Amino acid sequence: MNIQDACDYIIVRLTEDGTYLNVLKLHKLLYYCQAWSLAFGRGPLFPQNSFQAWVHGPVARAIYDRFVQTKAMYSPVGLADVRQGFDPMGMGEADRAFINSVLEVYAPLSGDQLEEMTHREEPWIEARAGVSPSARCENMIRNETMQKFYAGRLQQHPA
Repeated sequence: MNIQDACDYIIVRLTEDGTYLNVLKLHKLLYYCQAWSLAFGRGPLFPQNSFQAWVHGPVARAIYDRFVQTKAMYSPVGLADVRQGFDPMGMGEADRAFINSVLEVYAPLSGDQLEEMTHREEPWIEARAGVSPSARCENMIRNETMQKFYAGRLQQHPA
């Protein structure tokens, strides 16, 4: 799976469910999909280290680049923003089900709430070590740190 497919899938899914989505929230939902995929031992949902530790929390550079010309962080996102020809059924059933399980937990929250959560979690904190809270930062959030941190949360709260 690539991050663009996951992005489009989340847009379609939340729009169809009537759940508000903006660019900020989209980045955080993608981040949590990657984080929990790592934590559950599925490996990275997206093959590359995808997230940078920006002021407003984890941001996927590829998704930022996709929307930078047409959207700001708080701009709403909807079906018109889905890439032409995207077919959610082209994604694997297991990947769709996994993303759906992450959305069940995190989609009811606002982008600001998700941002606040990431700011209290080790992967973002580690990536921003030594960087002022308001300073621009493109440090990568390490998949290894995400895997360790979120897997540790599973051990604290087993399902």
